[in-house]
Amino acid sequence: MSTPGFSPRLWPTPERHARRGPTSAANHKRQTKETPTRRLIDANGIGLHVADDGPRDGPPVVFAHALGCDLRIWDGVLPHLPPGLRLIRYDSRGHGLSDCPAGPYAMGALVRDAEALLDALELRDAVFVGLSIGGLVAQGLAVKRLDLLRAIVLSCTAAKIGTPALWQERIEMVKSGGPGALLDGLMPRWFTKGFRDGPEARMARNMVARQPAEGYAGCCAAISGTDFYTPTSGLRLPCLGIAASEDGSTPPDLVRETIDLIPGARFELMRRAGHMAPVEQPEAFAALLSEFLRDIGHV
Repeated sequence: MSTPGFSPRLWPTPERHARRGPTSAANHKRQTKETPTRRLIDANGIGLHVADDGPRDGPPVVFAHALGCDLRIWDGVLPHLPPGLRLIRYDSRGHGLSDCPAGPYAMGALVRDAEALLDALELRDAVFVGLSIGGLVAQGLAVKRLDLLRAIVLSCTAAKIGTPALWQERIEMVKSGGPGALLDGLMPRWFTKGFRDGPEARMARNMVARQPAEGYAGCCAAISGTDFYTPTSGLRLPCLGIAASEDGSTPPDLVRETIDLIPGARFELMRRAGHMAPVEQPEAFAALLSEFLRDIGHV
């Protein structure tokens, strides 16, 4: 049971990892013996904050977070993944500890950020896991640089999200009141009712509220101008789509519509989870991702 103000899932501790059985013990050993590398990498002319865990020669898996978040949203997922992977998470431009250039941003810039990051780390045959706007980046990167990727995982995302009018309204709210002005509307879409009263959801609220307004608004502009229906329909690579039954931002039917654009792509539905499925149900999310990695021979 979680104690108030502490989240073992969003920010897990070694002690908790050690109680999870043989697989988690192996992950715990890997993480404690190989100190995670957190650094600022110059990519596409800006500094991107990166967490690089696991053996440097392990099969790479790259994680891109949702709008208004940072790389910590994946913390609860990592301990449940197979050992031996190289796990790379990064803060998008204008988020977390990455640089925040003046906005607005274009989706092409976010894709170039990811491309430059993978090139800087000399990664090839990576599996790119994107949540929400991170899923848009995954689609754009796969279209532009298929040579970098072995597969993509599109979670709680779509080829087109929302309308320009919706995103312009959010931009104006953020510019006048900061990202915190959006929280009352975000939380019901992000988390199920029972979960959003707990400490993990409270910490997510704090995370959003503390993001730079310039970065949040800049990424809103990037989403507003993105329609990947045609380019995504031309993709030919392994793809896993993950939707959440209670997602109020990218409902399951919208996610499935995008996944159906890619021949052979697999669609999975997580029950009793909202838009931030990796935070609300990290073990279930990791189980789907792990099965996919094994099926494509990545582990």
